[in-house]
Amino acid sequence: MNARLLKFWDLLRGSFWFLPTLMSLAALALALGSVEVDTSMADGWLDDARWAYLAYTGGAAGASQVLSTIAGSAITIAGTVFSMTLVALTLASSQLGPRLLRNFMRDRVNQVVLGTFISTFVYCLVVLRTIRRQDEDMFVPHLAVTLGVVLALASLAVLIYFIHHVAVSIQADTMVTRVGAELLDNIDRLFPQTDPLARLRDRRGRADRQAGTADATRGAAAQIRLPAGFDERADTVASPVDGYLQQVDVMELVVLAKAEGLQLRLERQPGQYLITGQPLLRVWPPGRVDDALRERLLDACVSGDQRTAVQDFEFVVCQLVEVAVRALSPGINDPF
Repeated sequence: MNARLLKFWDLLRGSFWFLPTLMSLAALALALGSVEVDTSMADGWLDDARWAYLAYTGGAAGASQVLSTIAGSAITIAGTVFSMTLVALTLASSQLGPRLLRNFMRDRVNQVVLGTFISTFVYCLVVLRTIRRQDEDMFVPHLAVTLGVVLALASLAVLIYFIHHVAVSIQADTMVTRVGAELLDNIDRLFPQTDPLARLRDRRGRADRQAGTADATRGAAAQIRLPAGFDERADTVASPVDGYLQQVDVMELVVLAKAEGLQLRLERQPGQYLITGQPLLRVWPPGRVDDALRERLLDACVSGDQRTAVQDFEFVVCQLVEVAVRALSPGINDPF
């Protein structure tokens, strides 16, 4: 379950819609809240405010024009920002390699900029529909219109920063630095100095620390600990789908093996491609694997259409190698 949640979170981080959607919902709540504040205030409340000179004090027609202009400009610039992002993606794919596209997709600046203009458009649209122009029933949300102008100025500042950010982010030095930092973080996370199982036992409390001695080993040490005839007699849990093995919840497998009295061997590591029916896990003792246990074992192993850097640090190494090879290729010929 933890592996599936991590996969879902990784997908959200690499999407262009998640953060802009959250910002649009926040803009919707801000618009409704500011209009409600304007509605609850008595007529002429701006006349007594010290900051009244900063607020919008015009009529309904002027407020509609201001909000319409801001909304139209925001959605137009949002299209421009999206176009600039596509241009950056194209340049990065051709010059540095398609594997680096995920770094642009996960770039928070690009997501925040796109969300800023979309949320400004949503805010102005919601406030605009509350303005009433009839003389006997006129309503102008002065505070809400003022906030709309503030959002427009903030969007302008974000646009200027975005242009600078795009110009810097497509440079090879910046991309190599970013990928290199991700590689070092993954190495520290996947191969820590301290025992990860000890940290697991600390999190689960003293009772779990005293419950057993199950652990996980790799390489030749793992093969030595397996019983005789493991390869011939152990039950096989096959991959149910085609795709890359993206994440394995090792801690969950350790806990399950301890609870069921099993020995498990993972046949594939994150980053390798699986074919339906290909062995993914082997289980000892034989004859213990039923449908329920198979489902629990497969839940700890998450597959997908693409490689990710969550547990596959070799994927990040491949990104750096691809940049280096492309730089030395005749088509680009960038020895530096």
